[in-house]
Amino acid sequence: MKTIYMGVNLEASTLMLPTTRLLLAAKRARGGRPDLVASSLRDVDPDTGQAPAAPSGRGASIKSTARMAVWMTEEWLRQLVALAHSLRGRIVIFDRHFFLDYYHADVESGRRGPAQRLHGWMLERVYPKPDLVIMLDAPAEVLHARKPEATVAWLERRRQQYLELAPVVPQFVVVDVNRPLEAAVSEVVAVIESSWKAKSA
Repeated sequence: MKTIYMGVNLEASTLMLPTTRLLLAAKRARGGRPDLVASSLRDVDPDTGQAPAAPSGRGASIKSTARMAVWMTEEWLRQLVALAHSLRGRIVIFDRHFFLDYYHADVESGRRGPAQRLHGWMLERVYPKPDLVIMLDAPAEVLHARKPEATVAWLERRRQQYLELAPVVPQFVVVDVNRPLEAAVSEVVAVIESSWKAKSA
């Protein structure tokens, strides 16, 4: 089994292109955050679920396109590594997934710039979707108490957005994690084993 980190905090990842490492080092030197995001998911309006309008102007457009090109390269790097492990008969577990994280901001949203539209088209039409999605679900208040990095309203909106993804992926299972850890882990393992056996049959 192989785990691949798919989040925006690239400092938490051991898998990264050398060019991206240089870019993040330059951001740190300028006092910027050591992350690289395709869209501002944190800025999604909790009431409408919409991402903010893309910045206008030629300079903003060039910067946005360049950042998106780097990010899409990182997305494909992880996918190719996942494919290599899958071809060896291994189960690959994605910690988050780009298609799911950016579906509402870049695939479905109507407020997108050219770079976001390209990213959304790539994710929807070309980028492989996971065979199985397991959503670890709990009320927004519980999530906020465990990790208060966003508002309860924002967490609830993102929670609902993830639940809305069930029809757009091959298999979607919701696991309640507002209960003892052992019970949640046992259910996750059973779901993975069942999916693997069905795929191998």
